[in-house]
Amino acid sequence: MTRGVNTAGLYVRDQDEALAFYVGKLGFILHTDVRNGDYRWLTVQHPEQPAFQLGLFKPGPPVHDAATAQTLNEMVAKGAMPPLVLAVDDCRAAYARMSECGVEFTQEPVERYGRVDAGFRDPSGNGWKMIETAAKPQSRSSK
Repeated sequence: MTRGVNTAGLYVRDQDEALAFYVGKLGFILHTDVRNGDYRWLTVQHPEQPAFQLGLFKPGPPVHDAATAQTLNEMVAKGAMPPLVLAVDDCRAAYARMSECGVEFTQEPVERYGRVDAGFRDPSGNGWKMIETAAKPQSRSSK
C-alpha cells in the first residue's frame, strides 16, 4: 500500500545556484544533500510541509545520457516544463518580499477567478505560479 508522494523533482542547471535560490529567496530549508561520485541527491522542503521534499536534480549520468541531459536542460531553460504552484496567504505581499530578495517575476500579481496570482522562474528556467489561497472558513462551535 502506498503512503503518498514524498518527493517531486525539478531539473536544474546548477544545483548550488538552485539551492541558494530556494533557500535564500523562497525560504525553503535544506533537507538532504548527498553525493555519490558525480551524482548529487539534493532536496529542500517548505517549512510548513515537512513531509514533502522538492528535489533539485541535474540531468546527466548516471540517470541520463549526455544527449538526454542536454535536451532536458534546453527544455527547462525554455520554460517547457509544467509550472509548479506555490500557495501564499497574500500574493501581493509575497511578491513584494520576494522581489526585494531578487526573484525575477514573469507576471506581476493579477486578480482573476476570485484569486490573485503571479508568475516567476527559478534560475534554471522552471516556471512557478504563486497563488493566493482563500482563508479556510472557521468552523462554528455550538454554545
